[in-house]
Amino acid sequence: MHRISLNPRSGPLLLASALSLSLLAASSFAQTAAPADAMKEPQVRQLLQEKGYTRIDDLDFEDGMWETDATSANGNRVDLHVNPADGSITADDLVSNLSENDIKARLATAGYSKVHDVDFDDGMWKAEAERADGNDVEIHLDANSGEIIHVEND
Repeated sequence: MHRISLNPRSGPLLLASALSLSLLAASSFAQTAAPADAMKEPQVRQLLQEKGYTRIDDLDFEDGMWETDATSANGNRVDLHVNPADGSITADDLVSNLSENDIKARLATAGYSKVHDVDFDDGMWKAEAERADGNDVEIHLDANSGEIIHVEND
């Protein structure tokens, strides 16, 4: 066993330094650990699946948020952050919770036929279709609601 001799005056300084390091380590751990009432990994996976995300990879808890890579309903690979307290999801890029088939179905129920070239671009769904009067049109739809925003002759 080794003995360390300390100057009696250095004791309080060493104690203060050790306490500071201890508090720093605890603070660092608190920033990376999820609070006890936070969403757990299975709950986060279920939430993301309910929102239309698939291929959820590398789900990790970092910097106070759940982080993952996933495929959005519109087929794009995105980086996601999930708030463990309220389940809010933020993506690095604007995504849609609607798929190409959802857009086709919405346009069919709105009276459009021959729907084609359905794309998610610049945060908006775009599709080409034929109106009931036979005219070809380009339709712009809201990314999340699928509401028709703009129709123009093609």
